[in-house]
Amino acid sequence: MTEDNRKAHRVRFEHKHIVSIMGVDGTWRRSCVLVDASASGAKLEVEGSTDPLKAQEFFLVLSSTGLAFRRCELVWVDGSHVGVQFVTAKTKAKASPQKRLVGSQ
Repeated sequence: MTEDNRKAHRVRFEHKHIVSIMGVDGTWRRSCVLVDASASGAKLEVEGSTDPLKAQEFFLVLSSTGLAFRRCELVWVDGSHVGVQFVTAKTKAKASPQKRLVGSQ
């Protein structure tokens, strides 16, 4: 997807913003640079292997304390750069329309 086709406006950072990605189960963590971000996703430059990202959702940890984070899923990989989509209730519903929220009958 080209930048012109994106649904959400992206902010590109002039200075390096060091963040990390971490497995949902906490078994792995990678340092990375937040290249750009939007309301729906981000582009990251990952240090080390991107293999753990391909099979699962993971957290983008935005603060050193771990209190600011977003749940993500991998959209694309280009060398050390990856594109991620933030997982929300809305993106979950699109991915699995057969699932219903409890009490929504």
